[in-house]
Amino acid sequence: MDQFDKKARAAVENLLFQCAEGTPGDTLLIVHENLGHDYYDANLHRLISNHATALGFLVELFPIEFDPDVKAPSAELIKATSSADHTLFVARLGDQIRFRTDTQNNNKIISYAIDSDTLASEFGIADYKGFEALKVTINNLMMKADAIHVTCPAGSDFAGYVKNFDKEPVDVTMKRFPMSIFSPLPAVNFDGCIAQNGFLVGTGSQYYAPYACEFKKTLFVEFSGNKITDFRGDTADIVTAKNHYDFVAKKYGINPNYVHSWHAGMHPSCSFKFPASKSFERWSGAAFGNPRLLHFHTCGENPPGEISLNIVDPTISVDGEKIWDAGQLHPERLPNGKDLLAEYPSLARAFANPAKDIGLGENGLLSFT
Repeated sequence: MDQFDKKARAAVENLLFQCAEGTPGDTLLIVHENLGHDYYDANLHRLISNHATALGFLVELFPIEFDPDVKAPSAELIKATSSADHTLFVARLGDQIRFRTDTQNNNKIISYAIDSDTLASEFGIADYKGFEALKVTINNLMMKADAIHVTCPAGSDFAGYVKNFDKEPVDVTMKRFPMSIFSPLPAVNFDGCIAQNGFLVGTGSQYYAPYACEFKKTLFVEFSGNKITDFRGDTADIVTAKNHYDFVAKKYGINPNYVHSWHAGMHPSCSFKFPASKSFERWSGAAFGNPRLLHFHTCGENPPGEISLNIVDPTISVDGEKIWDAGQLHPERLPNGKDLLAEYPSLARAFANPAKDIGLGENGLLSFT
């Protein structure tokens, strides 16, 4: 077995034993897009299948066609997932239905490693349980905080709190692999402005065209609670943003100005090595787990909305402590964070060597071209 296969095997072990909590002899259904689609690496599902089989799992491959406006899985797929011990989505369908409550089942997993090299990197190998514990720690901190303040170099500046909110944050009903983001924080008690460079882009819920729209300069999106209240910036960019929000809202019959929630990446080994403009769909669905990115869910009251607002290199201060500082997450600043790093050495290694590539353009910013 060469070095790549060793790393791929370690990642699949992490997926099956730590994330899925499976055992040899379990059945694994891998739902994957038919060949010809280029969102996922065409070899990824077979790579996972081969190593899963070698680890003693009984694997079935379930090819599907990609549907940009899917509303629900097919009856045939529902039947197949119901009879499998574990289901892995190496398909955009998993992301598209990730908030559906009728799909809730702990044996369903979405792969956010979208190619073989990413799977066989520290992103796929670093201990899933460690990042699951990190998510719980961040969730608890955010939910109890009196004051959360976010800024970024482009001019984002908003603040608020989650404390005393009457509902738990709405999160996906399937497991993410790798675990790369904490639960979305409801926007209702936050207000301020969000600086946007380059483009607006979709959330991976529906795939409409055009999926992104271009900004020439920095656009500032003012919001208060669950509502976008204004756009500031270049006149042409303001018109572009309003037209794009209206287009998407009209297509799906949703509220264009609704701001649902936000969260930031927390996995330092998540990377996107090409400019976002090479594929806005792949970038939107894969890069968000890096701590250098924070995104809002907007346009529509049902999570995750249809338009994502993205902030680069956020500083997130929680009760005065900079947990994210200019895009770098400092787990040691979390309650019991040092103990967490000691318990999970792979987390410590990941944070000691964070990935810097997040799809920025030649200008060092998010760019449409």
